Amino acid sequence: MANGTIIVHGLTLSYFTGKLEAWLRARGIPYRFEEMNTRAFRRAGRATGVMQMPQVEMPDGSWVTDTTAIMADFETRFPGPALSPRDPATRFASLLLEDYGDEWLWRPALHYRWSFGEDMTLMSAQIARTMLRDVKLPFWLRRQIILRRQRRVYLSEDGVVKETIPQIEALYLDTLDAMETILARRPFLMGERPVEADFGFFGSMFRHFSSDPTPAAIMRARAPHVLLWVARLWAVRPGEIEAAELPAAIPADLAPLLARAASDYLPYLVANEAALARGDAKVRYTHDGVRWAVPVSPYRARCLAALRDGFAALDPAARANAAAVLGHGALILAGESVYDVENAAKPRPASRPVDRHWRGLAARGR
Repeated sequence: MANGTIIVHGLTLSYFTGKLEAWLRARGIPYRFEEMNTRAFRRAGRATGVMQMPQVEMPDGSWVTDTTAIMADFETRFPGPALSPRDPATRFASLLLEDYGDEWLWRPALHYRWSFGEDMTLMSAQIARTMLRDVKLPFWLRRQIILRRQRRVYLSEDGVVKETIPQIEALYLDTLDAMETILARRPFLMGERPVEADFGFFGSMFRHFSSDPTPAAIMRARAPHVLLWVARLWAVRPGEIEAAELPAAIPADLAPLLARAASDYLPYLVANEAALARGDAKVRYTHDGVRWAVPVSPYRARCLAALRDGFAALDPAARANAAAVLGHGALILAGESVYDVENAAKPRPASRPVDRHWRGLAARGR
């Protein structure tokens, strides 16, 4: 790697691009950022087979994608301060929260960006000036194309409707409240050094919630320590954290975030898994009396498989420690229980082993 430069291809307003850049900065891994346009996006898609961002071009000409996989790979390939707990149960909790932050905060992040007038006007203009800068159309038309596309894909097609919006917004507010309590006590979510959990929450908090006008105003008023953590994590460099201890146990005040992951996210993943196995186009389930219908995600089926594998790999003592903070979520991860997706408040025993036929499906990636 010394003979070349890592190139991160993405957008300056991109959720996962910001997450990866913060991780690279904290590890002290040099890189060059290149703002994508449509031509660069297609080129990256041809290289990896996935149309997404960020995409990373390595000095040897190879390409890698999916921020979670990149972080895990680069953790061992590059020197720098470790950003993953060594204690197995604590590391599993960090990885679970990284996945939960990545995937479950995606919908509220996109809702606040594309449902509110000031936010959608600002962000559609930014994308028209950056991503679509090589499209030979008037600026106003490029902005309209982006606006209509984003509202269709990330709102109407992703289950953001009148009935679900209260739950979507409550997720953001409850997450802010839980994080504010934690970050008023210490600099990072699990201790004195950032770990996977921090970066999983950072994507939405940095490029969406702390930047877009509507959620940013809420964050400033409701969770100033979260706003401080956003700046701290973006600013942190290896020399500032290399002497800090990695977390050696799961902090008790993570309970609200872990409870949300266990009661909301894991049951959804089970419903998504079942819908994918049936060949359905939509995941249909009910949560707290609200009916949801969202697109099936092969990538999130892979997330569930990875979490189950990670949980199964823990030794008995570590598994017991993780189970103590996950409650019924531990049974889901162990494949011993599933949720009635028509009424997620009522768990029931698994009637058969979990079908994992989709393990080999191509991941959509992040």
